[in-house]
Parts: sequence; structure tokens; C-alpha cells
Amino acid sequence: MVNLEWFRTFKAIYETGTLTGAADALYISQPGVSLHLSSLEAYVGHKLFDRTSRKMISTERGKILYNYILEALTKLEEAERHFHKSVEKDIPTISIGMCFETFQFTLESYLPTLPFNVIIKFGEYPQMLSDLNSGILDLIITPQKGDYKGLFYEPFFKEKIVLVCGKNTETAGFEKLLKEGDRDEQLGWLKQQTWYGTTGDMEHQRRFWHNNFGKRPDFKPNYIVPNLCSIIRCLSAGDGIAVMPDFLSKRELDAGNIKVLWEGDVPIENTLYFGTRRKTIYEEQIKTVKDIFLKEMV
Repeated sequence: MVNLEWFRTFKAIYETGTLTGAADALYISQPGVSLHLSSLEAYVGHKLFDRTSRKMISTERGKILYNYILEALTKLEEAERHFHKSVEKDIPTISIGMCFETFQFTLESYLPTLPFNVIIKFGEYPQMLSDLNSGILDLIITPQKGDYKGLFYEPFFKEKIVLVCGKNTETAGFEKLLKEGDRDEQLGWLKQQTWYGTTGDMEHQRRFWHNNFGKRPDFKPNYIVPNLCSIIRCLSAGDGIAVMPDFLSKRELDAGNIKVLWEGDVPIENTLYFGTRRKTIYEEQIKTVKDIFLKEMV
């Protein structure tokens, strides 16, 4: 019968490219890695790697096997992280879901000071709501509410979606067009600017555009960066424009490194909620996290 550890070892070799790297990742000996691999190759009846002096090169059979087992192994590893009993029995662990930028702006710097363990999970809000309801997460920061009866939502902040620009951006022409109220001229000016966007969700820009111009943006950003925090850093270093939640820009706005170019005719606001289960054993730890958010955002 196949041993699950053989698959875990195979995955580690595939991802690190060496037997030594796999051994380090799995905290086992290199001979143990070699034994697992040879056992798996004997079991499947095919060679899974071509050995070179510096690297293990996956064969076509190896690539097929990796793609086939990856999702299942990832789920098992995630389950292991969530349900593993901590050796520090007296230290509770809470799991929190939020977007990456919110974590960086609020909670990240506080983690070393917390008297309990924390698991942070990033993802889409519908999945966070489902994970909260099923007990995988204990607290989420969300602008969306679901239909789960066992969940409770506490509003704590309103974020405004605004058009921001770098401090070196020349804005006098656009400010004049706003006073004149010529939408076509405003659109023309905006399209000529340097725009920043993210590799993920562009929902903020689409909503802002539709709310003020009645249509979707018909152009692509000049620069696509990993996340909204990257956009803030780029704008702070020069010129350019982006649509952002105002609270993520607060520090750089206060420092004068970026500025709000336009809030739109009818400002777009999102209410952020603390999402929790109605019954939880982690009330004290959740309150500590909530207090941090209230301090940083409100």
C-alpha cells in the first residue's frame, strides 16, 4: 500500500528541486528522502525525476503526478495546520480572515505583542464567511454580510473609495475641469494620466467609474502591481493615479506623499464589519483584535 509520506516527499522534491532542499523542508534526513522517492517510483512503475549533478528535473510522468496530487495534499496540509494540537496547551489560537492590505495596515505590526497565537487567512469574502460559519475562522473583517444564521456582524468603520494621486502629479487642469463640469473633458484628462492597478480585484476602479461616468473603464492601467499597498508606495515616489479606499492611504495622505484628487460626485462608501460566530470561546482574544482595529482605523 502506498505511503502518504511518499507523496509529501515527492511534492517537496518537485518544489525545491533538490533532495537536500526537500529534506530541509520536511525536517527529515536526505537518505530518508531518497528512500521515499525510490519507493514511490517503484510503486508507480515510472521514473519521476531525471537526476543531474545540481538539480532534480521532473519527467513528464512526474509533472502529471504532481498536478494530480497537489490540490489534495494542499488541503491535507491546511487541515493539519488548523487542527494540530499545540504543545503550548495554555496559549489559545484564533484564526482571522481579512484582505491582505487591511492586515498590513492594521494588525501586522501588533502580532509580536499578542499573548495568543494567530493564523491569518486571505481570500475572497464569500469563502471567509463560509469558513467563519464552519468554525475554520473565528473572526473576519468584511464589507459583505452573508445569510448564515449563526453569524453576527458588528459595523465599525466606513471606508470611502476615492481617486488618489502622487504628490508630484499636476492636478490643476483636472481641478479646473471639475469646476466646469465637462464630463467628456474630464474623461479625456484622466485617460492621459499614468494609472496603477493590481493583479487581483479591480472592483474599486470599476465601481468608481460606473458611479461617476455611467460605464466601465475602457482602458488598462499602465502599471499592474501585486496589491494596493504597492500602489501607495509607487504613488508616494512619483506621479500617477489610482482608485483606493481612503483608510489604506491615510498615513501617506497625512504625510503629504499622496493626495485625494477626487471623491466623485456621489462618494462611494463601504461599511466594514467584524464578523464572528454568535457563540465562541475566544471572546477575550477577539476583543483584543477588535481594539487594535478601532485604534488604527477609527
